[in-house]
Amino acid sequence: MRESTESWAELLRDCRRRGMRDPELVVGDGATGLWKALAEVFPAARHQRCWVHTARNVTNSLPKSAQPGATKAMQEIYNAEDRAHAEKAIEAFEKTYGAKWPKAVAKITDDAEELLAFYDFPAEHWIHLRTTNPIESTFSTVRLRTKVTRGAGSPAAALAMLFKLVESAQARWRAITGAHLVPLVRAGARFESGILVRVEPTKD
Repeated sequence: MRESTESWAELLRDCRRRGMRDPELVVGDGATGLWKALAEVFPAARHQRCWVHTARNVTNSLPKSAQPGATKAMQEIYNAEDRAHAEKAIEAFEKTYGAKWPKAVAKITDDAEELLAFYDFPAEHWIHLRTTNPIESTFSTVRLRTKVTRGAGSPAAALAMLFKLVESAQARWRAITGAHLVPLVRAGARFESGILVRVEPTKD
């Protein structure tokens, strides 16, 4: 209900009670409550900052004249062919914009590790991991329908309505690219710049 640490922790604890184990990667925006709660409930989970939110925050910190160039420069980072090229693109971004707009640049350089975490997963999954847009799109679909109802009458009715809306929307969702690689990720396989380098032995 809120973005506070305790509100997020309550949600995550419920997930753990129902059998969820530490995620391999959690994608989120800059809300500190989520990250603090993860450290408590799912400490093994890695963090990925959403590039859509980050790019929006950066451009909002720049004058309009600099925004188109900065947007293209950020695309060079998160669309880079591998982590090494992404790191070089960050260096170029800092060199270009750092002197005039250090606060805008810091939004990337300070969180570089969490912005580039997706590079340690299968390349086929990168498009799904760089942003929270997949889940944001689901919320948008629900909000669009629920806004016109002006209330569902009761919590139970609201939950039922939300379930049916999501169930209907899922028919149009994009399937996960490289779905066959998900079990490898969960088994602890190592990827470098999107390429499988080692499969960890299965633990009994």
